[in-house]
Amino acid sequence: MDDAKHPRLILHEFLSLDECKELQFIHKSSSTVGYRPNVFSTTLSHLIATNCPHFIIPFLPIRERLKEKVEEFFGCEYELFVEFTGLISWTKGASIGWHSDDNRPYLKQRDFTAVCYLNTYAKDFKGGLFHFQDGEPATLVPKAGDVAIYTADSSNVHSVDEITEGERLTLTLWFSRDSDHDEDAKLISILSENLLCSSNNVPGLKLPMLAASNMYWFSPHQAPNQQSGFDICCARIHLLGFDIYSSQEKSSFSDLMILMEPVKLAKRNELFEHEFANILHLLQMVQFYCWKASELVVSHLESCKVIQLSQSQREKINALKSFVLRDHQLVEMVFSFVDSKQKCQHSFDWAKFSAAITAWEDYSHKLHKKLLLSLPYWRTEGIICGIPFEGS
Repeated sequence: MDDAKHPRLILHEFLSLDECKELQFIHKSSSTVGYRPNVFSTTLSHLIATNCPHFIIPFLPIRERLKEKVEEFFGCEYELFVEFTGLISWTKGASIGWHSDDNRPYLKQRDFTAVCYLNTYAKDFKGGLFHFQDGEPATLVPKAGDVAIYTADSSNVHSVDEITEGERLTLTLWFSRDSDHDEDAKLISILSENLLCSSNNVPGLKLPMLAASNMYWFSPHQAPNQQSGFDICCARIHLLGFDIYSSQEKSSFSDLMILMEPVKLAKRNELFEHEFANILHLLQMVQFYCWKASELVVSHLESCKVIQLSQSQREKINALKSFVLRDHQLVEMVFSFVDSKQKCQHSFDWAKFSAAITAWEDYSHKLHKKLLLSLPYWRTEGIICGIPFEGS
């Protein structure tokens, strides 16, 4: 695949399925409305801003391996800086016509692009095939774990077919020889400021905080108001077969700030009595449960208090749903049938969900501990990288 006129490298099974699933979890727990219609994104700076800086840790070994591959293949050892790292998903209607990654003046610093596929064509989504205008291979069929690396210039003009069903997920990295566009320097500065806070500089439970509510609101044609559309956090929870309960008065269900308040989870006619700090906290738990359900072991010590929904509680659920999911047809259209097919396929029980809470807390704690141990080294070296830890 070394074409002198169209330099590109295709790597099969470069990421493990476990790595793909972990990044899917992070994206579906954290994404916001993206940079173009029907696209959602999760950037490393956004993870820091929403009190989830520990989610950066799973990216590190992948970033390092990719950077090494780019430097080796294109013969630019010790020259490259990571300009951007982000999770990006395309849903129904998203597409991109023929272009090169440097065809806009403000992107001239970009030298190489790496696109890592996190899910698979036909299995998880339809449409979304990647095409190069010239050279071989001419078409890439996305498969979880595969990676495409290419020069970000006119020798690799490319396009992506419109997504017709489902959600196409990728990890995308941009590389530059220009140190002024080094992502690591900016992230280290933000992390240092973030972790100066006494509540963030010790290992422990880190609860996510929402960004501005409009960052989670999806509306047709990116309309600036909230008269139609839906909150993507609530939509993801709803499509997995769950409901959201708030004890606030129904009169409060007129402002998306309500999603920053404590909420509970319901399924069918049952309400789980555990209270979550906000909708993002609840979304992380639901996505973690769906990711790890097959591995969870229920302990007899797990607390699992479930009550039957009363009529008034059901009314509150429906009132909140009608506000945060104003256009149910749009929810189904955007995320399509795939999410519905992938509703936690195992048999559901609240005891296992309760076990997921404990497992999520342990997972978050370990990542945060690694982050705190790593940051002093990153600040000294001026680069974000993975370093081995005893007993990690």
